[in-house]
Amino acid sequence: MPLYDIDHDTIYRYDGAVLLSQQIAHLRPRECAGQRCLSHSLDIVPDATRRIERIDFFGNPVTGFGLYAPHDTLAVHARTRVLVEPETPPQAAAGPPWEAARDHLRDGLSGHAPLQADARDAGQYRFASAFVPFSDESARYADYALQCFTPGRPLVEALLALSARMHADFSFDPSATSVATPVAEVFARRRGVCQDFSHLMIACLRALGLAARYVSGYLLTEPPPGQPRLAGADASHAWVAAWCPGLGWVEVDPTNDVRPGTGHITLAWGRDYGDVCPLRGVILGGGGHSVEVAVTVMPVADEAGDGGHAPQ
Repeated sequence: MPLYDIDHDTIYRYDGAVLLSQQIAHLRPRECAGQRCLSHSLDIVPDATRRIERIDFFGNPVTGFGLYAPHDTLAVHARTRVLVEPETPPQAAAGPPWEAARDHLRDGLSGHAPLQADARDAGQYRFASAFVPFSDESARYADYALQCFTPGRPLVEALLALSARMHADFSFDPSATSVATPVAEVFARRRGVCQDFSHLMIACLRALGLAARYVSGYLLTEPPPGQPRLAGADASHAWVAAWCPGLGWVEVDPTNDVRPGTGHITLAWGRDYGDVCPLRGVILGGGGHSVEVAVTVMPVADEAGDGGHAPQ
């Protein structure tokens, strides 16, 4: 079973003294099917005055911390060991037509039919969110998706077709967008990064009445001999999960047009990037700032033969 060591370093340098800083970090990978977090440490420099570990609304581990003494630099170093267990994704033809997923959520939420147990949580991912708002563009997202979501087509097959279409129509371009670039602009320019493509796919799926969530994590990109390097190397990555009756959450990575496997390591999931940003907060003072982020995902040998368990 693949075992990985992940280093995620973030350094903020401020033009002036920051008098107070309150931060939230999503940097500990969550426990989920096919993945176990064996060890994790989070070092904060300067030392946090206050630190709290908790689980957020979506079930993600969160570290909240505050610095109440003047500082002009903040460094956050996350060190993690994760075991990823191979899982077999559902076949493209498995599961019901996509309309069944839409109708089950719609009818259940309107009180006309009981929701399946796993759909009760999924229902919240049908609606608009900060980075994926409903707008005049939503009809265009639906039209774009309907080229793949033809009547009666199995949801998994349609999802894979939409991923392939986006991969063909859009170009990976780190200079084209920023964290704040609206989905409508990404759709119009046909360029962006994994965050943009994930938000756009979510917008397309929600425009059809489907439940779709944003998955934040890491991507192992060391290619086999002769194969191209996947986009997203040495950085946080993002992909999409759509809910399907009887199958649960089905994941797809539209940036690379692949189905997430043992090379994808999940950090957290939510409605969009705003729910799972690796590090965000508020400060008093500081003026301007610069930020450096470095991520390394390194496969390691399981020398102990027991999954590489390390102290928590």
